[in-house]
Amino acid sequence: QVQLVESGGGLVQAGGSLRLSCAASGGTISTYAMAWFRQAPGKERESVARSAGTTRYADAVKGRFTISRDNAKNMMYLQMNSLKPEDTGVYYCAAAPSWATMRYDYWGQGTQVTVSS
Repeated sequence: QVQLVESGGGLVQAGGSLRLSCAASGGTISTYAMAWFRQAPGKERESVARSAGTTRYADAVKGRFTISRDNAKNMMYLQMNSLKPEDTGVYYCAAAPSWATMRYDYWGQGTQVTVSS
């Protein structure tokens, strides 16, 4: 059973940067597909970035966000630059044991990101 814990959220002005971290325990993430999701107030949760051999990004964050992982440390990161108020939300890391199904069975508790204008 993999446990995920996010950190690094906070309040930042528009144009600023934050780096989110996701620490995994109870299993190794090297064979997992990993992803970042976010949920803004009143909106559904959406995928932000995915790392599963290759990386994919939501159109809204392309060129501004970078997903990375350190399998040796069992960590995943999300570098967020040029932040915009619409990036505000709770950010979750997630792990999918199967690259075939890409079903995210494991989730962290989330970390709040607030971007002020």
